[in-house]
Amino acid sequence: MAKTAASATPAGPAARKKSARPKKAAAPPTAAGDATETAAQVLPPDRLNLIAQGLNEKSSAKQAIFRATQNAFTLLRQVSQQLCLELTQKVTANSDYSVKIDYQSVNEMEFHIRFSGDLLVFVMHSNIVTFPDDFGPLRTSYVEADFRRRFFGHIMAYNFMADSIRYQRLNDPGYLLGRLLINIDSHYFLEGVEQLELPGNDMSASLVTPESLRLFVESAMIAAVNNDLIAPPLPEIQRISVKQKLENQQVSRGSKVGFNFSSQQTQL
Repeated sequence: MAKTAASATPAGPAARKKSARPKKAAAPPTAAGDATETAAQVLPPDRLNLIAQGLNEKSSAKQAIFRATQNAFTLLRQVSQQLCLELTQKVTANSDYSVKIDYQSVNEMEFHIRFSGDLLVFVMHSNIVTFPDDFGPLRTSYVEADFRRRFFGHIMAYNFMADSIRYQRLNDPGYLLGRLLINIDSHYFLEGVEQLELPGNDMSASLVTPESLRLFVESAMIAAVNNDLIAPPLPEIQRISVKQKLENQQVSRGSKVGFNFSSQQTQL
């Protein structure tokens, strides 16, 4: 009986430990697991950080360039107004009251100078631009030292016949005299017709000043005055359409001789 009772006694802790199921050995890392871990390490940084970095570096620079261009255009207005006043006084001093030199503000991005049958149109563009790497100023050490100097605001100067605007002759041509590029440091680069005082490619010493802008306006006016109208050959004006007549496209309208446009600056 004692033997039977003993055999019915529940097994102790030692017995339970022996009957426990053995743990499985950890599986060695697989090639797929290694690839997943490597991919996690080379994931690109957070896109929000990339956007924020772009805004801080490029967008803020473009805003600063736009403000510098605005300031240059405001100064160009003031210089033009003063120049028109001085020219008017000089012309009227010679008792020739028929010659008019007028300044006209169109809006915050455009103004006109009207003189001697010519019209100069100065337009500031709202966009900031850059150029290919082989563009003159971009190859200089001054621009290479700061990537923000690769971006420019731009002011365009056009020459029209004054009567083309007055009589709304929509087919009459206009001519680009010059393009003034302004960078973040308020330095400028000027390209255009050969009659302008064109600087070299190095912008490091070309600072926007009242004197430099006055020279730009004076040179544009000289280029326009010295470029006379040429009447078209008679065979070209023997016929006129009703549309041309209704649109006030005068048969005898002329055109400018044309400007020699210099896109190649002095190589430094």
